[in-house]
Amino acid sequence: MTGHDVVWDALYEAWSSGERSGLATVVRTFGSAPRPAGSAMVLTPQGRVVGSVSGGCVESDVLERAREAIENGTPQQASYGISDDDAFAVGLTCGGTLEIFVEPVDLRTFPELAKVMVSVRAGTPIAVATVLDHPRPEAVGTHVALRAHDHYGSLRPPLTPPDLMDDARALLRNGDSALLSYDTEGIRIFVRSLTPPPRMLLFGAGDFAAALTSIGRTLGYRVTVCDARQVFTGADRFPDADEVVVARPDAYLAEEVAAGRVDARSVIVSFSHDPKFDIPLLETALGLDVEYVGALGSRRTHQRRTAALREAGVTSPALARLSSPVGLDLGGRSAAETAVSIAAEIIATRHGGRGVRLSDRDGPVHTMRAAG
Repeated sequence: MTGHDVVWDALYEAWSSGERSGLATVVRTFGSAPRPAGSAMVLTPQGRVVGSVSGGCVESDVLERAREAIENGTPQQASYGISDDDAFAVGLTCGGTLEIFVEPVDLRTFPELAKVMVSVRAGTPIAVATVLDHPRPEAVGTHVALRAHDHYGSLRPPLTPPDLMDDARALLRNGDSALLSYDTEGIRIFVRSLTPPPRMLLFGAGDFAAALTSIGRTLGYRVTVCDARQVFTGADRFPDADEVVVARPDAYLAEEVAAGRVDARSVIVSFSHDPKFDIPLLETALGLDVEYVGALGSRRTHQRRTAALREAGVTSPALARLSSPVGLDLGGRSAAETAVSIAAEIIATRHGGRGVRLSDRDGPVHTMRAAG
């Protein structure tokens, strides 16, 4: 179960019983903000807290606002910045700026929640667009839920900007959450993407794959290990894998793509040392819109692999996407250390990091893309 599953399950439990909860959501961040946009915390009618918006920095103040939302049924916004005196008073000493939207959630304020939960529990990507600012005050706090090919909700034209649906679906395709501003209309809408965990597909059942499986699970990936050799694929060798599959790597990847289970957030790593598996797999992987494709091996192996892929018709731009030899240069040698270096490269690729020592660079420690 993912973090947002837990938050939304708690929210839905109170909603379905006719009670009101307080939902706080990070809608905008700058600098070294401790949580990304989309992070959420729920205060239930019984006083239970689920989730986090700051890792503890401003939770107490946000909880008071959530209690107010439960009591008066009115949404509100709050900003916390490191330059503000109030930030130190509530504990935001880690740097950065947070903008948080706190809203009451019950049958009246969020009638779309039941349909949202159907998608969340089915693993179907869905986005929830929430109005933060609008020329018509009655529109603030209303929602529209969007999937790839349909939408529903209380936020309808002429209250919606004409580009909202396209903008929200663009975020949903990448599993992103962000604040959308439509300055000409004076409207701000936060889009929160609720998507199943991204996939980490590891091909080649060995010690390196086993080590990366554990890290991938910790990072929030749904991890699959695939190998054509049944003797190496005992589930007891990969206790942290979500699934272990016996199949030809390229065939399995093609099946998963055809079934719609590989998307732009997916990570693919080949640990195979056998060209008859490695080359067809990478040929398929490099033709996909995925976040990361890596392959284990020495520089000599990489040269042979690149030549074989070129012969197979893989273009230079596609080859440039291949991380081979895989991982960052951390100086490690063991399977566990190699797995850490691969995970580090995946994280750097996802967030645009440079893989340098933080002590050797200036600027915010946890640089995040500003939402909106």
